[in-house]
Amino acid sequence: MTASPRRATVVVIGGGQAGLSAAFHLKKRGFIGADAHADPVSDLSVPADPDGRSFVVLDAAPAPGGAWQHRWDSLTMATVNGIFDLPGYPKPPIDSDEPSRSAVPRYFAAFEEASGLPILRPVTVTSVRRVDGDPHGELLVQTDAGDWLARFVINATGTWTNPVLPRFPGSDAFLGRQLHTRDYVDLTEFAGHRVAVVGGGISAVQQLEEISRVATTFWYTRREPVFLDGQFTAEDGRATIERVTADVAAGLPSGSIVSYTGLGWTPYAIAARDRAVLVRRPMFTALEPYGIREADGSFTSADVVLWATGFRAALDHLDPLELRNAHGGIALDDTEVVSEPRVHLIGFGPSQSTVGANRAGRAAAQSIAKRLSRARSVAEPSA
Repeated sequence: MTASPRRATVVVIGGGQAGLSAAFHLKKRGFIGADAHADPVSDLSVPADPDGRSFVVLDAAPAPGGAWQHRWDSLTMATVNGIFDLPGYPKPPIDSDEPSRSAVPRYFAAFEEASGLPILRPVTVTSVRRVDGDPHGELLVQTDAGDWLARFVINATGTWTNPVLPRFPGSDAFLGRQLHTRDYVDLTEFAGHRVAVVGGGISAVQQLEEISRVATTFWYTRREPVFLDGQFTAEDGRATIERVTADVAAGLPSGSIVSYTGLGWTPYAIAARDRAVLVRRPMFTALEPYGIREADGSFTSADVVLWATGFRAALDHLDPLELRNAHGGIALDDTEVVSEPRVHLIGFGPSQSTVGANRAGRAAAQSIAKRLSRARSVAEPSA
């Protein structure tokens, strides 16, 4: 523990859509930006001001934009699944052909400036710990740029920094190139190669379609992909959120949204189908130095394996709090962790979408404000 942490009533970890939403709604409820340049707390026995309502956002990225600033070049605004407006700040007209990695960060940066949010970056949170056994006490947020004491933590770290990279038989022996979705830049680097795309999600289909224009591709998934018949409706969306919410409330690990909804017949999926590249193979059994050992025992030569195998929530810094249950999940009551009510998870489970992230940020701010109001009323002597 550092001897001189700073204090904020709420520390928001992450500056993507969910974190920005939480910050906006905290400010709207009267929370003020914590002064990061004030003298740090030198005596941890000094209690936090019970009426203090301050907050700070700690973002590991060097610039605004969350994970969007790392997307591949060809993921244009016409291709993305949709970006919901940040609260109180409608998107300006955006060129549908502009890469999302430039359009979305520019929009986020404008929102931050207009909202006047207290965001510190780049600051990487390394751990969140309990200071003592008091369930109403403070949490110590340790970072690479100094530590903070907080009464509440809103975690909005998303998934981009935690890619799923399977350890597959023979992966160390494969002499070709292996990369993950997050490493993908554009199709030109695969021209003339034989590329195995592994994964059954949206990114896998997008990248399969693109790469197949310049390379020989093979598509592998563990399960037969399910493509939706017809359009995905608002009713379908509500039903999906209910299912994910039920899993999270029960403390079960939730998968990606696509694992609940199936795949849509997007323009890129249709293009891949029409060019006969949307042909799924069952998962191979092993990688070998020059290719792939198929499920039926045959061999397919390959130069590249692209693991489009998704991401998991980036929550390692919360491990000292031991939030996970025997199922490996974290039970939530809305955004509040059931086993640790001082911690809220947003952009997690049912709030992985951009509209869900907005709502979760608002819900977390509202919940914390209510808890502080109740604590104040209890502390005040009766008339």
